[in-house]
Amino acid sequence: MSNLIARFVKDESGATAIEYGLIATLIALAIITAATSVGTQLGVRFQEVATKLGAAAP
Repeated sequence: MSNLIARFVKDESGATAIEYGLIATLIALAIITAATSVGTQLGVRFQEVATKLGAAAP
């Protein structure tokens, strides 16, 4: 019985899976944040171009 408890205490495979999950979550959040920022900036640029083209139209 003590051998079983000792093996359970030394087993780190679950902790490794949790760490990989946390890393994947942080990477996903970074990608989402970057994509949102780029999308917002692109929207602003396209709106500026549309405004200038509308003002230049006869």
